Amino acid sequence: MDLWKLLLTLAVAGSSDAFSGSEAVPAVLDRASQSLQRVNPGPLTNSSGRPQFTKCRSPELETFSCYWTDGVHHGFGSPGAVQLFYIRRNTQEWTQEWKECPDYISAGENSCYFNTSYTSIWVPYCIKLTSNGGTVDQKCFSVEEIVQPDPPTGLNWTLLNTSLTGIHADIQVRWEPPPNADVQKGWIVLEYELQYKEINETQWKMMDPVLSTSIPVYSLRLDKEYEVRVRCRQRSSEKYGEFSEVLYVTLPQMSPVACEEDFRFPWFLIIIFGMFGLTVIFLFMFSKQQREKKN
Repeated sequence: MDLWKLLLTLAVAGSSDAFSGSEAVPAVLDRASQSLQRVNPGPLTNSSGRPQFTKCRSPELETFSCYWTDGVHHGFGSPGAVQLFYIRRNTQEWTQEWKECPDYISAGENSCYFNTSYTSIWVPYCIKLTSNGGTVDQKCFSVEEIVQPDPPTGLNWTLLNTSLTGIHADIQVRWEPPPNADVQKGWIVLEYELQYKEINETQWKMMDPVLSTSIPVYSLRLDKEYEVRVRCRQRSSEKYGEFSEVLYVTLPQMSPVACEEDFRFPWFLIIIFGMFGLTVIFLFMFSKQQREKKN
């Protein structure tokens, strides 16, 4: 039943005059916003050949871009055949006309880029793809729902300490926030997840998310090499952005000479305490013999 309602909603929206500026937008969008998916879909298998939205993403809560697949049949792939239109709600009312994408170039092929002038947070948007005057795909969202930050940068590490056995070591990993994220003024609060693994392993080990830009990693083996990567997300979101470039960690191994010097057995102290012990024993036996002679 829900599927029929969705199809009916899209049919009403597609059959309306999308560009006249006089359509009954609020009622249509209220129904559409309840039925359409409000999160980014995963990779799509577009068997129909119709253009479809793949994702909308905001890297820093100040701008956003939307992307769609190519149409490969029925003339959808011809240059200029597909257009994106958007509408947003100001206060309690939807604007009364669909507006075309402000920038088809900056975010790459099959995309629309909304700069700061066209981006408002806490304001619902609806977007649609049209071809030959008909709607082929549509979705609704708010900008704060589509935040996926750029990767952290400048990963580096320092050695904290090594174990007395010379087998394990602890390191501190540091990084910088994404350059376009205004974390200093608190416009966006980021949470970071560090993952690491040995180079010859396939499974990454995940550490608990942190708000700081550094984290210690404990008990790494000195005879192994490691890969480290970091990604981040808006604190209130569940969707992470892309991973940073991999940081390679090669730990210094303790040489046998160094180990021998560090763990050299304290023979000198043993000799001194041994001589002292023998002296005490000798004095005890001597005094005992003197007492026996007197008796």
